[in-house]
Amino acid sequence: VALFAMSAALLAACASQPEPKAMVNKKTRSKEYFAESEYGVKASPRVISRNGRIQRGGGRDQLGKPYQVRGKWYYPKEDKRYAKVGLASWYGDAFHGRLTANGEVYDMTHLTAAHPTMPLPSYARVTNLKTGSSVIVRVNDRGPYHEGRIIDVSERAAQMLDYANTGTAQVKVEYVGRAPLDGDDDQYLMASYHPGNRAPDPSDGLPTGVMVAMNGPSPSLPAGTAAVPFPGQLTDSGSVQPIMS
Repeated sequence: VALFAMSAALLAACASQPEPKAMVNKKTRSKEYFAESEYGVKASPRVISRNGRIQRGGGRDQLGKPYQVRGKWYYPKEDKRYAKVGLASWYGDAFHGRLTANGEVYDMTHLTAAHPTMPLPSYARVTNLKTGSSVIVRVNDRGPYHEGRIIDVSERAAQMLDYANTGTAQVKVEYVGRAPLDGDDDQYLMASYHPGNRAPDPSDGLPTGVMVAMNGPSPSLPAGTAAVPFPGQLTDSGSVQPIMS
């Protein structure tokens, strides 16, 4: 987690400095908007234009100290046995090109996600419990902070998990392992995809929620802690072969 004197970079909704006035207007406010005053954090800046090319990786290894959002405390840690069921939401072009919590840049077309406590960057498998669709995502941000929501994925991930149209889905999230900083993991993430066998119900879910990104200095990983290239190996068939210890 990257806390900046308890202020934060807000990726999940707010715009950069020149834009908040426009977003206050109900006609221009997106469903991903929320007021900075409600969360007590500042918006993360957009560092790449919506049409600009976003480079993978470029962030920091982070875990971070406990932090508080909307009166609730969060305690970041690496829990290798983490597996939790809850609601997932997603965030899209309103945040494309903005800084994430560990200094990477959010790309709505990449398979990424935000989680309140996992190490940054790391990998997590997200499975839609209704459709069976499942994919590994790169966790490089903090959030979501709505009650009952346990992960916020990119627009591309939501499409592959069958809930881009419904906004939310009941999912299972499982920690996979640390991710390399270079971020060149598209092939690995795509190879991890398992399509579901049931069509999603368009009547399920609610509009996507918000995701807050904490951006600022954070303690480094303990000495000797290194991210593995990938928590699995790609086979010739394109499937993921787990690494046995």
